[in-house]
Amino acid sequence: MRKPIRTLAWINLMYLPALIMFGLFIFYPFIQGIRVSFTNWNGYSPDFQWVGLEKYKALLQDKNVLITIKNTFIYGFGSTILQNFFGLLYAIFLDRNLKGKGIVRTIVYLPVIISPLIMGYIWYFFFQYDGGTINDVLGLFGKEAVDWLASGKVAVWIITFVNTYQYMGIAMIIYLAGLQSIPKDFYEAADIDGAGGWIKFKRVTLPLLMPSITINVIVNIIGGLKLFDVIIAMTNGGPGYASSSLSTMMYNLYFARQDAGYAAALGNVMFLMIAVISITALIALRRREVRL
Repeated sequence: MRKPIRTLAWINLMYLPALIMFGLFIFYPFIQGIRVSFTNWNGYSPDFQWVGLEKYKALLQDKNVLITIKNTFIYGFGSTILQNFFGLLYAIFLDRNLKGKGIVRTIVYLPVIISPLIMGYIWYFFFQYDGGTINDVLGLFGKEAVDWLASGKVAVWIITFVNTYQYMGIAMIIYLAGLQSIPKDFYEAADIDGAGGWIKFKRVTLPLLMPSITINVIVNIIGGLKLFDVIIAMTNGGPGYASSSLSTMMYNLYFARQDAGYAAALGNVMFLMIAVISITALIALRRREVRL
């Protein structure tokens, strides 16, 4: 009787390395971030003062924060909608018996394995004003060059498109797995009842695909709301804060303005925002899932 208990105890000890790593690299920095947000620390000096809620009050009065929050929502929800839409279209298309579909899957998924920073630089060379690929093509047709990234509103949607292009392959793979797990009996029963293609998709495919939708939506929302690398590569959040996200603003506050307290406060607000949105979306989507 003692031997199995002793064995289970030793197995539980194998969790310790993971817990130690979690504590050192996630939990401890998180607690330190909360502490720093109540100070005026510049990120380098050993000296700092406690300022209470001063940094959080400054957030409410900073117009740039409102701009970055709006941009962050566009990156988060815009990327989520587009990635799921195109990912599902590709999955439905590739779920058929088509020649060369393996090659198409590879092409669609290939951008995922590229570093987001490198992906941002690749697309920057497409959209840059001087010598950009798109402007060179426009020049061939006698059109004037366009400074695509000079306007914050346009730059935000360009970045959203690049993020969608890179990660819609993940959505496609998850949707493919979900489609292939749906029993064919449901479609045969729908055919017997005389259901058309749209009715079968609406009444059979979509409800049974909800677990895949849940995974994709939550992953896309979290990834989009904390988007960083592509923005840094393409615009660095500019002009000004016009295309900045909360992540890039936090980065600039720490390293450019040397205001670690303000950056930490912004990071805590970002954490709460992402947590509330993702948990709310998870609960809402879980309720719509259908058990087979």
